[in-house]
Amino acid sequence: MTEPPARRLLLVHAHPDDESINNGATMARYAAGGAHVALVTCTLGEEGEVIPPGLAHLASDREDRLGPYRATELAAAMRELGVTDHRMLGGPGRFRDSGMMGTEQNTRPGAFWSADVDEAAALLVDVIREIRPQVLVTYDPQGGYGHPDHIQAHRVAMRAAELAARPGGRPGAPHTIQKIYFNRVPRSVAEAGFAPLAAELARLPFPAAGTVDELPGVVDDDAVTTEIDGTAHATAKALAMRAHATQVQVAPPWFALSNDRAQPLFPVEYYELAQGAVNRRAGRESDLFEGVTA
Repeated sequence: MTEPPARRLLLVHAHPDDESINNGATMARYAAGGAHVALVTCTLGEEGEVIPPGLAHLASDREDRLGPYRATELAAAMRELGVTDHRMLGGPGRFRDSGMMGTEQNTRPGAFWSADVDEAAALLVDVIREIRPQVLVTYDPQGGYGHPDHIQAHRVAMRAAELAARPGGRPGAPHTIQKIYFNRVPRSVAEAGFAPLAAELARLPFPAAGTVDELPGVVDDDAVTTEIDGTAHATAKALAMRAHATQVQVAPPWFALSNDRAQPLFPVEYYELAQGAVNRRAGRESDLFEGVTA
């Protein structure tokens, strides 16, 4: 009997916490199932707003020590998800958080948004050729909600996938990624998730409710190709998000970012297959590795 191929999943994210919010249940599910789950984070998130008052001194406009602290939060989150392979693109601090679109941080020295895409992609090519993932998960071309680092992470991930498949250029044998996914949320799922929030808000530690339009990656239902049921790993996802305490407040099944606006914590995560083949006859895929051959 032929053994099934070893499963190797690579996720490319902009900042610590993005991975747990978007893909925490997926990462935990595949790690628990024996897949090699690897995370590459492109910046340390130095420009993030700090939620706990006791840690406000770490912020970029004060001591500017938030980046290393967020690296420790990321390590703790990965322990909760069972992921042992997590790396910073080019090493910690190689690229700096670029801040929100249109701010002066976009063009400061070392900002990820200002990085040469091919140079940054070459660093990711090395990771791809080492790990040889069949599946890559990243953002859509708009970065989900327009953050410059998310947009740049998309550009770098897609360019690296292209370059990794070409002979030469970097050490290691060429490798073609079979399937590339974008993070998504079906609009009907987002609407259903928010529906009970008004009745729940009084018991939550958050003063206001978010809206569907605030969620990154919301698309019409028919654009979603893949549905990963991570219900069995919902606790791990919540604990991973809680580990990012400077950025996220968690009160399952809800959470809030620094704006204090509650939103659903989704244990089922959704994707759009951007490259590769999907079996539309059977409805949505239930496995990122469906159809993978090697």
